[in-house]
Amino acid sequence: MDFRLKNLPKVRPFPSKQDRLRVVAKHVPHAQALATSWLLRVRPIFATLYSLRRKLATIAVTLVAGFLFAHVMFGVNGMVVYKQKRAEYESLQKRILLEQKENQLYTQQIQGLKTDEKSIEKEAREQLHYARPGEYVYVPPAPLNVPPPLTHSAKK
Repeated sequence: MDFRLKNLPKVRPFPSKQDRLRVVAKHVPHAQALATSWLLRVRPIFATLYSLRRKLATIAVTLVAGFLFAHVMFGVNGMVVYKQKRAEYESLQKRILLEQKENQLYTQQIQGLKTDEKSIEKEAREQLHYARPGEYVYVPPAPLNVPPPLTHSAKK
């Protein structure tokens, strides 16, 4: 079997550099016309893309700014959560101050009971209902166990 290609035009190299330049120069006007027609077709497309690029960039920046705003306001560590935590922090600070005042009061009472005989006597009289000769102890009646009224909020 013969796999040689037959009937192909023979490619001849140009004999000199001048001949090569002459062939290239001969095709220059055709190449220029082709490039010009291509530019005339593509230039409006690029102009449209350029104007759309600016609009798309503006829309993208607006969307990113909106996303960042939503993230800052409603995100995991956003302003809403920050305000809630801030309010909780302030209420806990107030509670700490109240507990500290109560602790100081109890500390003063303990110190008084350790050192002052009058405070010891006063506590004994109040808690054990003691009285000196000639004194009367008034004991208020025990409060009745009245159940709290049922309201609509209690039912929920």
